[in-house]
Amino acid sequence: MNIVGAIVRFIVSALVLMVVGFLVPGFSRLTFGSALIAAVVIAVIGWAVERLFGGRVSPYARGIVGFLVGVAVIYVAQFFVPGMRVTLLGAVIASLVIGLIDLFVPGDMKGRMLGSGDRSERRND
Repeated sequence: MNIVGAIVRFIVSALVLMVVGFLVPGFSRLTFGSALIAAVVIAVIGWAVERLFGGRVSPYARGIVGFLVGVAVIYVAQFFVPGMRVTLLGAVIASLVIGLIDLFVPGDMKGRMLGSGDRSERRND
């Protein structure tokens, strides 16, 4: 991933966190700056979890394990982000909402939005 793709990814993640803060009870509303810091913190914690436990136990993995790890990552992120307050129920609902948003953004569109030139994920028809 190039630097522009990473910047776009963090901006989109920050916007999603701001929407989640508006929609989800138990999840504080974030300013853009706090949401951007939260996006970076969540990415770093997610990376650390993947390194420690492998790709199958990741907040980005599909399934119940990925969902639960996402809940834990969101909940723990509040201790590193000023202005971010999340209840356990808020983290559960936020993880669900973020998963639903992720579900509706097609994979190839995410690749184009993030500037990814990798074509290995596409099927040959």
